Amino acid sequence: MGAPTVINVDLGERSYDIVIGSGLLKQAHAYLNTCLKGKRVAIITDENVSTLHLKTLEDALGGWGLSLETIILPAGERQKSFDVLQNVLDRLLNAKFSRSDTLIAFGGGVIGDLTGFAASILKRGCGFIQIPTTLLAQVDSSVGGKTAINTPAGKNLVGAFYQPSLVLTDTDMLATLPNRQLKAGYAEILKYGLINDREFFDWLDEYGTKILAGDKVAQSHAIAKSCQAKAAIVREDEREQGVRALLNLGHTFGHALEAKGGYSDLLLHGEAISAGMLMAFEYGREIGICDGQDVDRLRAHLEKLKMPVLNTLDVDIISDPDHLFDFMMQDKKNMDTNMTLILAREIGESYIEPNADQTSVKEFLRRACARTGK
Repeated sequence: MGAPTVINVDLGERSYDIVIGSGLLKQAHAYLNTCLKGKRVAIITDENVSTLHLKTLEDALGGWGLSLETIILPAGERQKSFDVLQNVLDRLLNAKFSRSDTLIAFGGGVIGDLTGFAASILKRGCGFIQIPTTLLAQVDSSVGGKTAINTPAGKNLVGAFYQPSLVLTDTDMLATLPNRQLKAGYAEILKYGLINDREFFDWLDEYGTKILAGDKVAQSHAIAKSCQAKAAIVREDEREQGVRALLNLGHTFGHALEAKGGYSDLLLHGEAISAGMLMAFEYGREIGICDGQDVDRLRAHLEKLKMPVLNTLDVDIISDPDHLFDFMMQDKKNMDTNMTLILAREIGESYIEPNADQTSVKEFLRRACARTGK
């Protein structure tokens, strides 16, 4: 695969590199060494990743005089909770971690979000490194410094902006990823084509099947392209005061679906985003702002790759559209009593709607859920 690709996220004193390549986990210390200020390192991971990859990382960091603490959590979105956060913090405090020590998020988006938030509040901020192991985390959640946990009121409503000092992306780890997880990650790749890069969407329409089939060249290109796109947006708007909100295309719909599913295995985050992006396009067509041909093209693309859409979801998730609307009203992008949606005029041209018509949104949800025939 050649030399790693290095993408810099330029944020002044908070700048860091995203290193993307094959076989990087075995060389982890060479890349992490300059980011480690203290000698204590906590690897926070889940049971799935620990079984497959933990020994490789521990071997790579062993023999360098580091004191390693490992915290292994169950897998799944439900780990992003106050109770689990408290448990992780208690373990770190009991182990006497300091501000100069480092937490390594070794897993997917759940582990990354939870670990990053713990790092942001442990003694008001300690070191933090991302080693993403899922396609979704490699192309999206590990980059940009968004950290959070979920609450019964909604997804990611308690958190902080806290940048890592490094993102180390070993593409080899995707070989052990189930196809369902690959599809969940693909949704976030597709997002970058939909928001502002029609040419990238055209490329995905041709090569998406190869990405999901495990083609390393296609995967590496898609990861690098996604990270470059996100790094550029984060450089411009680190704390989501403007253009960064475009990265939430379809997410208000998708987060509501996740919340309705109870953050369970009924619906992975990327699956919810796949359905949510199509819902954003379809809602745009209903209110007359989105090109109908592009809506049909997006649906055809998703169906060709057998990606989740609303009518393929579990009946319990779509049985109560009014409840979905209530979750949408809790979205953190909303201002005052207004609903903010990220919509699209066409593929590659998304925009921020700061005051969506709530009546039309509610009616759209009712019609969309009813059309599933479940």
